[in-house]
Amino acid sequence: MGSQLHLAVALQASGEEAFSARHWTDLVREAEEAKLDFVTFGDSLGGQPGLDAVLTAARIAPLTTRIGLVPTVVVTHTEPFHLSKAIATLDYVSGGRAGVQLVVAPDPADARHFGRRSVGAEAELWEEAGDYAEVLRRLWDSWEDDAEIRDVATGRFIDREKLHYIDFEGRWFKVRGPSITPRPPQGHPLIAASEPLGDLVFADEVSDGLVFRDVDAGTPIEQLVAWHSAGFAGFRLHGDLQQITRSLVPELQRRGLFRTEYEHTTLRGHLGLARPANQFA
Repeated sequence: MGSQLHLAVALQASGEEAFSARHWTDLVREAEEAKLDFVTFGDSLGGQPGLDAVLTAARIAPLTTRIGLVPTVVVTHTEPFHLSKAIATLDYVSGGRAGVQLVVAPDPADARHFGRRSVGAEAELWEEAGDYAEVLRRLWDSWEDDAEIRDVATGRFIDREKLHYIDFEGRWFKVRGPSITPRPPQGHPLIAASEPLGDLVFADEVSDGLVFRDVDAGTPIEQLVAWHSAGFAGFRLHGDLQQITRSLVPELQRRGLFRTEYEHTTLRGHLGLARPANQFA
């Protein structure tokens, strides 16, 4: 691990501001000006009403240039084929800055919104989420990078030999594919969760892979440095955004612990993650 740490922020809004595209855009631009790695947009099936996280991120994407955009998606009652398409689209409109945080919904009240099925134990829901993440990766790979021909003379848009059925069959999903959206610019947009099923895990303990710890905005810098030295790659900060961008970040930059400019254009690049090879190529 290098000497510099990574920073993200969990964006929050309430009241009328939660329904204002301008308000969300202002928050993301504030975070981008501070050179944060990414922002997350919360979402849930119950509780406080709010905007759809994926659509909010898509609205903001053309109005920003470098910061990663990671909406939250409840996977328990949604379909991976639809989400793969939505996040691939977000990766295109953002120029390779998309990610997704997968969460589960163990509350039976959430299931009643859909009227389709009851839910099992939370551990079982995370097993389902693991399959969900695997389906996402396979669908993103179902188009090879050069599958698009766009040959006007012959009228051929794609090379069908470079489109692949994923033929996934598990306990919860049976998905043939391929996707209807070409492979995203990052290959695989970032997958994050509080369980180790993707590229990044939000956790309170260090484990294998890229681990971020969730903390309150007022955590002393010395504590962040200690956690970083113990193996946390970075932190997702909660609380006062301006305290983060105008107080914490400048001090970390002064100590040489955080970037002063973006070096990469993609979210995977910010985090030091390589673009994955296509598993079907």
